[in-house]
Amino acid sequence: MTAQDVTRAVSVITTGDGEVHHEHVYGTRKPELWWIFFGRRWVRLPINVYVIEHRDGLVLFDTGQDRAVVTDPGYYPDPITAFFYRHIFRDIHIGPEDTLPVQLEGAGYSAGQVDKAVISHLHSDHVGGIADIPQADLYAGEKGFDYMRGPNHPERQTVYRDRIEIPGAKWHMIPFAPTDDPAVVPFTEAFDLMGDGSMIVLPTPGHLPGSVSMLVRRGAAPPLLLVGDLTYDEQLLDRDQVGAVGDPAQLRETYAKVRALRKHTPDLIILPAHDPDAAQKLDESAVAQAP
Repeated sequence: MTAQDVTRAVSVITTGDGEVHHEHVYGTRKPELWWIFFGRRWVRLPINVYVIEHRDGLVLFDTGQDRAVVTDPGYYPDPITAFFYRHIFRDIHIGPEDTLPVQLEGAGYSAGQVDKAVISHLHSDHVGGIADIPQADLYAGEKGFDYMRGPNHPERQTVYRDRIEIPGAKWHMIPFAPTDDPAVVPFTEAFDLMGDGSMIVLPTPGHLPGSVSMLVRRGAAPPLLLVGDLTYDEQLLDRDQVGAVGDPAQLRETYAKVRALRKHTPDLIILPAHDPDAAQKLDESAVAQAP
């Protein structure tokens, strides 16, 4: 059985959008507080979720943002966090039609069909839909949970423990193991999510502790690398240009690994979590696959 046989379809849905500072995406040498409060250039980004239809079940990469961020006045855990994040993000639009269940229905699925969800990292716009898929096994990097449970105010990074460790959530720490698979060189650790080589989770640190990406193999179609917020645009990765969030040195080290992976897989399609062109890229790759 090949990846082509088991990976039946890959699509993208969007759980709303919003504007972030230009500096947040493209990086800056300006002091953080300066661009947060005085920056005047904004970039509108979608909040994407990738949906993989596999022979053995429906898999999500990330779960998007829940509507509570725009409907619940008490969404933020304390006034300081609320004050900062209302300056970092603006004009967030998440309508009733943008919830994970509604978006899945529009794509021809249901929330109850989701078997597994891989979470790229624990920022709130990636874990917002976990309450909508209580039956699903949730996979995340262990270092992300260590960070969330640590003393360094993870809520100031929109990592909210009470919205992640919810009752009944079926969390699993990703059991990375050494790999000598030449297809993922230079990565030396990986996790085979489905046990058949179709979805390989890779550690890609830098944006937030525990960040991961997932390589999706589709037989004759170009493989996909879902990278979360490692970068916001493939061109930024090519230019070694990191955003304002994360560890710049660690991000550039991971960038180099991804570029090396792409070098021996030249048809690799890199899909960030907030890529506005994700649907078009997936459509074009499906056309390329067709006989």
